[in-house]
Amino acid sequence: MNRRDFLRMTGASTLGPAWPALVSAQPAGAATVLFDDRSVALPATGRDPDNAREALWILKSDMPRVNDFELKPQGACRADICIPIPKDMVRGEYFNLTAFARKVGQQVVTDPGARVWSFGEIPVLRGEFLSSRIAPDFAVPDRTGRTVRLSDFRSKKMLVITWASW
Repeated sequence: MNRRDFLRMTGASTLGPAWPALVSAQPAGAATVLFDDRSVALPATGRDPDNAREALWILKSDMPRVNDFELKPQGACRADICIPIPKDMVRGEYFNLTAFARKVGQQVVTDPGARVWSFGEIPVLRGEFLSSRIAPDFAVPDRTGRTVRLSDFRSKKMLVITWASW
């Protein structure tokens, strides 16, 4: 893919004629990440130890700026969604953002020469239900015949199991 097609596809062409100057002005080890209508300039990135693919290793502390995820002991978390992270995605203070993108099914387009990575929408965050994470209210009778509403349990974690005989 040539640079013009890459920039047009990622929306970076809206930066106008200043774009080539921005890219060429990046110091060695710096990178630009495009995600969710934002452009994040990263002053320091790690190197890919395998060199098998052009991977983007970013500082763990840069994760919230890039995609609103935060690394916690249980994995990469954003709001109440946590995705377990294998040990090979973390190396010291660096995190393999491209491996994470592959794990969550996110599309990635890169121009390694310009040190620009563009990440598509994260499928697990897509959709109205997952955006609000609020299920529609419903009412069902419990074992004693008393009506129970889902809204009675708001702000509490719960598991809803349904069954049908047909």
